[in-house]
Amino acid sequence: MSERFIASDFDVVVIGAGPAGLAAAISAKENGAGSVLVIDRESEAGGILQQCVHNGFGLDTFKEDLPGPSYAQRYIDRAAAAGVAFLFNTMVTAVSRDRRVLTSNDRDGVREYRGKAIVFAMGCRERSRAQIRVPGTRPAGVYTAGTAQRWVNIDGFLPGRRFVILGSGDIGMIMARRLTLEGAKVECVVEINSYLSGLSRNLVQCLQDYDIPLLLRHTVTKIIGNKRVEAVEISAVDERWKPVAGSERAVPCDTLLLSVGLIPENELTRRVGIEMDPLIGGPVVDNRYATNLPGFFGAGNVVQVYDLVDSVSSAAEIAGRSAARYAAGTFAADCGSMPVHPGKNVRQVVPQRICPASLAEDPIALQLRVAKPLEGPVEFRVIGGDRILVRKRFPYARPGEMATVMIPKAAGSAFRETDEVRIDAVPLAEGIE
Repeated sequence: MSERFIASDFDVVVIGAGPAGLAAAISAKENGAGSVLVIDRESEAGGILQQCVHNGFGLDTFKEDLPGPSYAQRYIDRAAAAGVAFLFNTMVTAVSRDRRVLTSNDRDGVREYRGKAIVFAMGCRERSRAQIRVPGTRPAGVYTAGTAQRWVNIDGFLPGRRFVILGSGDIGMIMARRLTLEGAKVECVVEINSYLSGLSRNLVQCLQDYDIPLLLRHTVTKIIGNKRVEAVEISAVDERWKPVAGSERAVPCDTLLLSVGLIPENELTRRVGIEMDPLIGGPVVDNRYATNLPGFFGAGNVVQVYDLVDSVSSAAEIAGRSAARYAAGTFAADCGSMPVHPGKNVRQVVPQRICPASLAEDPIALQLRVAKPLEGPVEFRVIGGDRILVRKRFPYARPGEMATVMIPKAAGSAFRETDEVRIDAVPLAEGIE
């Protein structure tokens, strides 16, 4: 993939070369975009996948169980074969509403590129200690789980010998296993909620298989140490997540890892004036991943934080196809905008809007997270007015696992007869249809 090119004008400019950016760029080329530029601040494509040396990637996309770098390489190879242009080691400092992208690097200095369509694919970042306000001293040895993952898997550096992990997110649980394999001791994983934050498979494969305790309804209430972490104080919490007096105990350790959630990376998105979802932290999009600003699209974890990279790639392909159509002038900008609302037991839904006319071309995937664990059979209901338009049943629904409800093309006529829809998650008693 060569970076040497003179052109400043492209059909589609993609910001971010992680799994979403790669999938969007390839899809844009495959759907008719003559020129596609991907810009990234790192020195190579692949994003976070390069440090995810564990397997579990590609089961849906490739029907294979791949490690992260292998999954990324398949998309890198496809992008190169498709003729996608890449610009690495480059920061995007501003994006204008007329789709001019201002960049800076040590080779070209400040330079501007223009796209007929822009795809935001900047990924997400980890919450830090400051954002969750853990009290105590400020010693060395407090890191996010993703930082530790990069040090161990890319730099070959073990940041400690005795760990406590705050939060049961997927990266935290995966790092609990990884650190154990490297000879470190993981004392426990502490989760403030009464349920798991990540995937159930990681609870089994990363914690239970290695006898690492998971303490639900507990949190870290103090960091102890001067120059280096010496221990952390953990406490049980009540139903309002407040520490229970008298439940405190110190756990000796030299490192605290934080796995307390991810935030969509959307500074550029906000600054250009795109409508944002205040709960999710990403842009409001329709089923084509179009934002309210014409010619701007969202792909992957900038829209919402996904569980699986396969889902990221699938959604990004839609964004890339839409961007190519916009660049070619074949994108239906005015096809209606039906709001989609989270209803009973549903915390969030993406997309937040549906273009009913587009159902004539493709089915629509509604991606949902429930507000609390729902065990036993659960039925998701897509409701317009007083009519149930689509039903889908799952054996259970949990906040840490995204559920997808497909709206088939055959439902298009029903959706054109309503102004807005909501999604309910309804637990069902055994045997009730």
